[in-house]
Amino acid sequence: MTSHEYGLAELNKEKTIGGVGVTVARQVPRIDLGDFEYRKAEIADALWAAATEVGFFQLINHGIPQEQIDTVFALAERYFALPRDAKMRHALRKGTNAGWEYMAQIRPSTGTADCKESYQITLTAMEGLWPTGEELAGFKAAMLHFERANWALAMRVLSCFALKLGFAEDFFTEMHDPLSADYQSTLRLLHYLPMDNAKPADFEGWRAGAHTDFDCLTLLHQRPGQGGLQLCPGKEGTGDIAWTDVEPLPGVITCNIGDMLMRWSDDRLLSTLHRVRMPRSDEYLGPRYSLPFFAQANRNAIIEGPAGKYAPISAHDYLQQRVAANKL
Repeated sequence: MTSHEYGLAELNKEKTIGGVGVTVARQVPRIDLGDFEYRKAEIADALWAAATEVGFFQLINHGIPQEQIDTVFALAERYFALPRDAKMRHALRKGTNAGWEYMAQIRPSTGTADCKESYQITLTAMEGLWPTGEELAGFKAAMLHFERANWALAMRVLSCFALKLGFAEDFFTEMHDPLSADYQSTLRLLHYLPMDNAKPADFEGWRAGAHTDFDCLTLLHQRPGQGGLQLCPGKEGTGDIAWTDVEPLPGVITCNIGDMLMRWSDDRLLSTLHRVRMPRSDEYLGPRYSLPFFAQANRNAIIEGPAGKYAPISAHDYLQQRVAANKL
């Protein structure tokens, strides 16, 4: 664990939870979004209960076709198989959240780099960062389509939270306007490295250290058979933390509240600790791919809860503090 002190309480909490903890079984709430417009009040109640008690929930009948998800997973796998020098041409630029990086994210909880590579798609910062059509035909079109599908789904969910918080129904949609130059929501392609020729010590630690997300809402697509995600509900202490495995299932999108929305709700909605554990020696040891979409409010949005628990802060300043902490 790191001894560095951070300017945000969220980060100082995060740096205390790098221990192994214990594993327990829990139910992750599953919410059916079918007939959304007709059932919106019922769905909003279910989302609110899940977000205030657990901070994690899963969506079914969410409207993103499985065929589209499978296509994006296949393209992500092909992207990460590109030669390193090709991916270096898309390297993440300092001060942005767009492009490719390799074992560069250092969690405050562990002080060590996550065992993964990633490619971030933040639409306002992608100039020169897309692979060419010769390198990866159809990649850009598929990712733009998938990014917008996830944005639309996230806005549906956030509209329910807006109503529950006493905001206008489209409040968060306007705060995440994709046509604005200040748009900073991000689709991320993740490749956790395979356990090739692994030694016993390689099974210790984590593929991604314990953390909470920076954003308002995360939508996570997982591949069946490639597990490892664990959560710890936010109302529990930080002593002997109890973790729960979240099995990847077809047709299910796993969601969690992020720190932005927790702050926006005056801490009523819970930003929940989670991590990706190393596989056990008797489990699947190949690469793990996942596709998170981070709904992050536009840079000029001001995060201020209805009760004013925290001083107002712009989403840009908030995100910069969080991103900087993961590079120390």
